[in-house]
Amino acid sequence: MINTALVGTWHVHFDGYAREALANGNCRFTALWDPDEDAGKKAAEKYGCDYTGDYDALLARNDVDAVMVCTSTDLHKEVIIKAANAGKHIFTEKVLCFNEADALEVADAVKKSGKKFCISFPWKSRSDFLWLKQTVESGVLGEITYCRMRNAHNGASANWLPDTFYDKKTCGGGAMMDLGAHSMYILNWLMGEPVKAASAFTNMIVNSVEDNAVTVLTYKNGAIGVSETGFVTGNNPFEVEVAGMNGTALMGGFLDKPCYNTGSGWVFPALPKGLPSPLKMWLDAIENGGDIPCTIDEAVALSKVMEMAYDNIM
Repeated sequence: MINTALVGTWHVHFDGYAREALANGNCRFTALWDPDEDAGKKAAEKYGCDYTGDYDALLARNDVDAVMVCTSTDLHKEVIIKAANAGKHIFTEKVLCFNEADALEVADAVKKSGKKFCISFPWKSRSDFLWLKQTVESGVLGEITYCRMRNAHNGASANWLPDTFYDKKTCGGGAMMDLGAHSMYILNWLMGEPVKAASAFTNMIVNSVEDNAVTVLTYKNGAIGVSETGFVTGNNPFEVEVAGMNGTALMGGFLDKPCYNTGSGWVFPALPKGLPSPLKMWLDAIENGGDIPCTIDEAVALSKVMEMAYDNIM
């Protein structure tokens, strides 16, 4: 049984991660820390563990082997480095940090700890994205020239996102930093490291952070990547388009069926089996060993591309 501490309740996915961890059967919660005492005590009561307002004391407990970090993003650097230095396994919500320099400091501590680290990149576990990755790497599309991903919702326009997601200090940004993170880590996974970025961020409803956003990335070979996102889009289908010199692959959109065309018409392939969620893979790796395909280096790469996007707003 993995004795796990809950570190922060701020993130909108906190309850989902907590329920998933308990349902996995090999995890129990022993302690919870949150800088908001009221929120922390309520969550600790809900999940049957001790609340403490002293994070250092939590890390010193003998019944804490691992931590699940769901604090606001601005606290990630401090809490994760402390957890790594205390020899704890670490699961964290994205984004790791707002910039590459801070992310590299976190990575150094994590690597020195030798413990299991996982950042939540759940789209990498999906069968359709695994198929897309295999298709790109197979060469059937030829050299990749263009990749566009759109993932947007109406969290602001329909008023269901919490106001905390519009706090620039704690979030580091708006739609691109939050929802756009998925497109950014998938673009890194498919296309490699970009060399330039240019962003168009606007404010339709929210004034403090962007709620409508596009970032265009360019790569060393001349390829282009596009990350589109927003909090003000209703009933808009998720879309992915990957174009190469020999063909194109599509996902999402109106058909919502992965397909590709290399000159003989559209093919709708069988998909590979998906992977367990990052959280499940992290718990399994702690218990049984093995690697987790959501690594600290990928976490750093996401922070780096986000910094590029926010440093180059038109």
